[in-house]
This record gives sequence, structure tokens and C-alpha cells, in this order.
Amino acid sequence: MVRSIKGAFRKAGKVHNLPAFEREWGFKLNLLSSLVRRDLEARYKGSVLGNLWPLLNQLSQLLIYTYVFSIILKVKLPEQGLPENSLTFGLWLFAGLVPWIAFTSGTIQAANSVVAQANLVKKVVFPLALLPLVPVLSAFVESSFGLMALIALLAISSDTLHATLCLLPLVWVTQLLLTAGLGYLVAGFTVFLRDIPQTLTVILNLWFYLTPICYPANVIPEQWRGWVFWLNPLAAIAEIYRDAILVGEIQHWGEWGVAFAIALAVFAVGFWSYKKLRHAFADVL
Repeated sequence: MVRSIKGAFRKAGKVHNLPAFEREWGFKLNLLSSLVRRDLEARYKGSVLGNLWPLLNQLSQLLIYTYVFSIILKVKLPEQGLPENSLTFGLWLFAGLVPWIAFTSGTIQAANSVVAQANLVKKVVFPLALLPLVPVLSAFVESSFGLMALIALLAISSDTLHATLCLLPLVWVTQLLLTAGLGYLVAGFTVFLRDIPQTLTVILNLWFYLTPICYPANVIPEQWRGWVFWLNPLAAIAEIYRDAILVGEIQHWGEWGVAFAIALAVFAVGFWSYKKLRHAFADVL
């Protein structure tokens, strides 16, 4: 792995004729891009289908959810503004799962990102702030395959693509800030407390059922519904995905604004904690 990192260093170092500040950031962005690409390649190295596996995994989940809930169980949504066809519930469910899968996968893998690279932390001059970002971005890239499959199936089943798809980058910023912030937080503390990844798994399992992903938000008692949206940024993110992809109208602008503020605060706290702790990483590892 260290050899792979050194190769990424050499490739990222090809940033010339720029001011020092821009050259430093250009180097880090190039290095991060190389690390994410190498991480994705390493996951499927030696397999026949290679990088097609993320697309196949996401597509299989989409087809399973759609078949089970929409065709076999014939679950109907009481909400208005959604496509009127037999695939609606499966598409609706998967639209909420896409950001959730990226969030949980990125956060859990980020927890071990520093511990797994002990040799790198101790022996190589490396910008340690990049380590938790690699699994976060890798999970986001993999989830994009599911997003593309979802949009394609929606276009085929309803012959409709909404202009609100162009607003998805807004929610991606919120999603990435939240995931990276928690990633930094758990990555730093895992170096000193190895129970963090297991504890995180339990917390995320509970968090999933507190988020209206596999059930509509309108089944939550009205007196609690506002609290769920205003205090749970994943609820707002999932609903914005559904608004943009399926409904064609953003109905949760206020919730998105609060989610963005929470994500920004989580990122600031997570990065600050990681920065304070990273000087002791080499001593502990």
C-alpha cells in the first residue's frame, strides 16, 4: 500500500507554474483523486467484471426492491406527485436508500482509515487529512452507479425526467459534508478507542429506523414529524433525493437548509477534532 501511495504522490506532484498556495491544493486534490481511484480499483482487482461490479450491485438492489415491493407485495404510497405505475414504491424506496448506503458505507470505512494505514502514518510524510476522505468519496462514487440506474429505470418506466435533477449537486454537498465530518470524527477517535467501529454500526442501525427511508414520512405522528426532519439531516437528504428524482418539485427546502447547517457544523467539529488528535496518531499506532 505504501508503494501505491508513493506512486500516487509522484503522479499528484505534477502541478507546475502555479502560486504556492494553489500548487499545494492542486497537489492534494490530485493525490486525493489518485487515492480514490486506486481504492476503487483495489476493491475489485482480479475480478473478471472489474469496475462493473458497483453498477451491478446497485442495479441488483434496485431490481429486487422494485420487484418485491411493487410487483409482489403491490405496496402503494399515499403521497401525491409520484409517477403512477407499478414500480413507484420500489423506485421511491431505492431513491432514499442511495444516499443512506453512501453515508453508512463511507462513515464505517472511514472509522478504520487511519488504523488500517499505520505504516503510512508513521513512515511517510503524508497529508493525513486525506485518509478519511478516501473511503467517503469511494462510497459516494459507488452510489452514483445506483443513482444512474435509478434515473434510467425511472425514464424507462414513466418516460419522464425532471429538470430538478440538476439540483442534486446541492444535496450532494450536504451529504458529503455530513459524511466527511462524521468520518473525521470516528477516524480520529478509533485510533485511541478501537470499539468505535462496532459502536458506530449499532448506532447506524438504530438511525436507519429513525429515518423515513423504508416508510413514508407521513406515517410519523404529526407532533414528532417536524422534529425528525429538523434534527435528522439524513431524513431531509433522502426526501430531497425523492423530490428531485421522482416528484419533480423540491418540497423540503427548509429541511434541506437545516440539514446543510447541521452538516456544516458536523464537518467543522469532526475536522477540528481530527486535527487536534492526529499529532498523537504515530505514537499510539
